[in-house]
Amino acid sequence: MIAAAATMATACLVSGYADADSAAAPAAGTCPTSLPDSFWRAPVDGLPVHPKSAQYVSSIGASEPLHPDFGSGLVDGLPFGIPITVTDAAVPESKVTLDYAQESDASGYRIPQDARVENGPASDGDRHVIVWDRDLCTSYELWNAQHESGNAWHAGSGAVFDLRSNALRPDGRTSADAAGLAVLPGLVRHDEAAAGHIDHAIRMTVPRSDQSHVWPARHQAGSAADPSLPPMGLRLRLKSTVDTSKLAPQAKAVADALKKYGVIVADNGSAWYISGEENPGWNNSQLDGLKKIKGSDFEAVDASSLQRSPDSGAVAPR
Repeated sequence: MIAAAATMATACLVSGYADADSAAAPAAGTCPTSLPDSFWRAPVDGLPVHPKSAQYVSSIGASEPLHPDFGSGLVDGLPFGIPITVTDAAVPESKVTLDYAQESDASGYRIPQDARVENGPASDGDRHVIVWDRDLCTSYELWNAQHESGNAWHAGSGAVFDLRSNALRPDGRTSADAAGLAVLPGLVRHDEAAAGHIDHAIRMTVPRSDQSHVWPARHQAGSAADPSLPPMGLRLRLKSTVDTSKLAPQAKAVADALKKYGVIVADNGSAWYISGEENPGWNNSQLDGLKKIKGSDFEAVDASSLQRSPDSGAVAPR
């Protein structure tokens, strides 16, 4: 994540919740990564094209290939993708110290001592730690995380997300992502792709972003004040005219989600890199089919009509 480090100075749409920001606890034994009326699960295949779509796509890289930044095995000796550590039982609260404490959640993390670190414990990359606590239906998320000793961790930034709530972080605050959003709901998971149905938007990185953010993002890490650059929170989708019928099953599940739910610009990084979990079940040969898709196959959409409230991630009834 170029996130907090880059700027400290710097389905269906459903209505039926009495409160747009929270809902009753999920049924016993379940904990979805986002609520049914979350922006993550809002289809965007019928929304209008953004008037700056061509500029945004050009700035990201119209000729650059789509890149699934996840898979199985090793790349340059390291695992790739963002691992998800799942807990189904109570974990003691962790002591977490943070470089960007003013923009992060100071407490409330319950991170197992053996939680998996992105690209492995010896990596020097983004080092995300994502813990899906299905007992408390909470996601604990750290960027640039280091396990110190016992239940103590140090990180650049972090946030705790109640997965039963649509409440957004305070405006201007980061998370483990530059956009101030949760990482977990935007990851492609192997179990979804294996079932042939991914029902949410996907997290994506761009090389350069504007010094602005749009709903539902809460934070920016822009390299310049340039309106031709995408803001954090921008939604893009794969054009409906792109033929995905010949893609292998895992790649087709991803591509179909890109058409219906799109991607959300969540961090700075490589062009058209979409995020998924590290999982040995991925078939890298199948996923490689996605690399035939180019930036020019995408279009930005105007998602402003989805907003119900500036501080809520719940979408407006349609």
